[in-house]
Amino acid sequence: MTSENNLDDEDTFKILIATDVHLGYLEKDAIRGNDSYNTFDEILKCAKTNQVDLILLGGDLFHENKPTRRCLHNCITMLRKYCMGDSPIHFNILSDQTINFNTTQFPWVNYQDENLNISIPVFSIHGNHDDPTGAEGLCALDLLSASGLVNHFGHSHSVEKIEISPVLLHKGSTKLALYGLGSIPDERLYRMFVNNQVTMLRPKEDQDEWFNLFTIHQNRSKHGPTNYIPEQFLDEFLDLVVWGHEHECLITPTRNEQQLFYVTQPGSSVATSLSPGEATKKHIGLLRVKGRKMNLQKIPLKTVRQFFIQDVVLADYQDLFTPETPQVTKKVENLCYAKVTEMLEEAERERLGCPLTPEKPLIRLRVDYSGGFESFNTARFSQKFVDRIANPKDLIHFLRRREQKEDIKDEVNIDYSKILKTTAVEGLRVEDLVKQFFEAAEQTVQLSLLTEQGMGKAIQEFVDKDEKDAVEELITYQLEKTQRHLQARGVITEQDIDTEIQKFRDSKKNTNEEENEIREAINRAKAHRLERADEPLDKDILDDLADVDMDSDGGSVPTPPPTRGRGRGSRGRGSRGRGRGATASEPKPAGRGRAHKSSAATQSRSIMQAFQAPSQRSSRTGASSSYLVDELTIDDSDEDIPVTKASRPPARSSSSSSSFTKHGSQSQSQSSRGVAFDDSDDDEDNPFKGPSRGSRR
Repeated sequence: MTSENNLDDEDTFKILIATDVHLGYLEKDAIRGNDSYNTFDEILKCAKTNQVDLILLGGDLFHENKPTRRCLHNCITMLRKYCMGDSPIHFNILSDQTINFNTTQFPWVNYQDENLNISIPVFSIHGNHDDPTGAEGLCALDLLSASGLVNHFGHSHSVEKIEISPVLLHKGSTKLALYGLGSIPDERLYRMFVNNQVTMLRPKEDQDEWFNLFTIHQNRSKHGPTNYIPEQFLDEFLDLVVWGHEHECLITPTRNEQQLFYVTQPGSSVATSLSPGEATKKHIGLLRVKGRKMNLQKIPLKTVRQFFIQDVVLADYQDLFTPETPQVTKKVENLCYAKVTEMLEEAERERLGCPLTPEKPLIRLRVDYSGGFESFNTARFSQKFVDRIANPKDLIHFLRRREQKEDIKDEVNIDYSKILKTTAVEGLRVEDLVKQFFEAAEQTVQLSLLTEQGMGKAIQEFVDKDEKDAVEELITYQLEKTQRHLQARGVITEQDIDTEIQKFRDSKKNTNEEENEIREAINRAKAHRLERADEPLDKDILDDLADVDMDSDGGSVPTPPPTRGRGRGSRGRGSRGRGRGATASEPKPAGRGRAHKSSAATQSRSIMQAFQAPSQRSSRTGASSSYLVDELTIDDSDEDIPVTKASRPPARSSSSSSSFTKHGSQSQSQSSRGVAFDDSDDDEDNPFKGPSRGSRR
């Protein structure tokens, strides 16, 4: 495409699309610390050079839920450098901004703020890395939103029902409906789609004149029965879906033949794992929308560090060596040296003429040494390339195929470390490791009160979000709930108690009740904290209370941290000393914090003793649902192909006074529709060639 600028008229939206920037990733690394910042700077510079109307980010702007000061400082500096200025904004917002931007006290788009001078507005949803936490449900994006640098949209406050209201944009004769949905645990969102609890609102007037763009941040590839969102769940009136969270760059739009919309997956702008999906060349997209037609131009990123990965199966080199060959380990090491050298030479050839590309590439060699081979010293091997690659500690990864998995459960003494090491742990989630542990564990070490899922979610909060008391709080709540159940049943003997506890635990597994109980536990904990609001709390304690996690990846709501201070003394700040805790005379809540005696006593009681303690909490029940979907085949074509959108029949008029109509998930349209690619070479310079119609069968 050579004449894009000639096609940028007053009716054309120009939108720069990027996802998964992951600012702050490995920022303390001496070599890779600035990678995410350099690439984000390139993205913003590209937006300014192309004079785009807006920037659309698909989640995970930050890598950490609590970005460091350096990370926030760099982000704010770059946004102020490239997105503020005197350039006029050529589009208007027609929708109710108090609904679109409902996470700030300034509920309007930043370029309409009389105190700010915005030249390129940034619209972003949150991802799973920078998701909202705390009692008020705030995330790092809300800091940027309050400062007027980013327009945070797509935040759903309800966990029971979701209504997605679009940001309605108007430029000349083009009408754009921008939908967004921030990251929600996949299992929960999957169930909400199945139960028709997700609704997308549409303008009542001129519905077929709007170009519908949807931004989502969820699993696209199937990781489990419900641990992803099938494309068929999305409404068919959509025209283009920008899919975040998946790091593999599949930015060329692919058509969903069932729903007749297109999906683009920009991928991440920095490699956060040494997996094959990250080795794909990184791009961002320049989307042009005019009327109902669209064109997506791929823009390669030049500041991304090169990444090469290769697999070596030693059993395939029997012509060179076998496990019985003398000095076979030395020969295997020489083979690996040759493979790494080849990748380094390829990286050097590609880097020629690209001064912005970092000098040291990422290299990964995965060696399968199954069949009797032995591994060599990877640290000593990596020293040979310490000055040539960016990841010498992760250069070689030995793996071995699992054998006789079914025999593990019959062993009396199980080495759990070996069980976990035999699995490819790259990308494995904490709850998966917990589930594997209890599947292979003996009967004597199985859980009695908690379920594997509940324990997995609590441990995940401890690992990912540093919620140090997540497990303790969950145990306390489940213990009291079990006590109430036993009292209601009138069970007295110890044998009957054990049997009833097992039945009670099994009845809740894999149901909504299990998730609702954890959610209610956190809600009651918040209520108790609010009741103690009149206590003289230190500012740092209040900051700790704001770190309660609302939405995690596991689909359940974790428990809040304790209300203790960080210091050990009984004195506060300033003239009273450096301790940060409350004074010794302040009352302390029972059952919270590891320093409380009542909590330790609760843990040390037996079930018979705990049965005598009163219970005060109730549970909510829900029904589980199942849904069968077909797997999708994703086209990863890497060609630049113009996209055109077919026109629709005019919509019927409505007499309702509301400006939106509800469009539930999985609803069906009565009219034929579709978007078609036009890959004709004759009109290569015109991305807005006339539409070709498609029909549903």
